[in-house]
Amino acid sequence: MSGTFTKSMARNIFYGGSMFFVLLFLALTFDTMKVLPQRDNRANLTQAVINGKKIWETRNCIGCHTLLGEGAYFAPELGNVYTRRGPDFIKAWIMGQPTGTPGRRQMPQFNLTPQELDDLVAFLKYSSEINSAKWPPNIEG
Repeated sequence: MSGTFTKSMARNIFYGGSMFFVLLFLALTFDTMKVLPQRDNRANLTQAVINGKKIWETRNCIGCHTLLGEGAYFAPELGNVYTRRGPDFIKAWIMGQPTGTPGRRQMPQFNLTPQELDDLVAFLKYSSEINSAKWPPNIEG
């Protein structure tokens, strides 16, 4: 190889590198499209889960909590709260808010009906069953 870098060599490196990364992008896209349907959780999607998601949205829970890493960081991660605490604890916690403990952040009382509580717990259960590639990294979120 000569000691000079020619225009032709630069062009070949550019086109070769571009082609490599286009092919790599296509291969990764194909792999993702093949793997994602295997991780699908829609079989567990019930009307209670849909109603619970509506409650999650209308009460702006994501304004304080994170769900699978998305949302605010003011309150705990809820992507795995169902497996950590269970349905009875979740219902009791929501009904017992605000706790009135001085020096602690307080969750408002939403005055949810028993059916709304069941739907919200169903949504949190559904969220805990999503294959999130081991996110959050620790059990406490």
